[in-house]
Amino acid sequence: MNVVMNEEVKRWTAKRKSALVLEIIQGKTTVSEASRQFDLQPSEIEDWLDQGKAGMENALRAKPEDVREQYERQLRDLQEAYGEAMLEIRARRKLQSLLGIDEP
Repeated sequence: MNVVMNEEVKRWTAKRKSALVLEIIQGKTTVSEASRQFDLQPSEIEDWLDQGKAGMENALRAKPEDVREQYERQLRDLQEAYGEAMLEIRARRKLQSLLGIDEP
């Protein structure tokens, strides 16, 4: 791994995260290797990869969104998904009660 990654990492700054993401994208390391080496959850590293890809995609747009617009869009999407999940849970509970099925 490069110099940024060779030192013992005490705090994962944006610079360190982006260096690790770049090394994974370039094939110099894998999520599994980085997870073991830095004692991180693979899901955390995969989140960084997703964020990096989203940032890269936005940077390459003809008219990039500003960060606030991105977060507001993500928040709306998450709120919508949460609302849908809650409706599904309520519908399942209602169906269970109508069918006389106890909740597990």
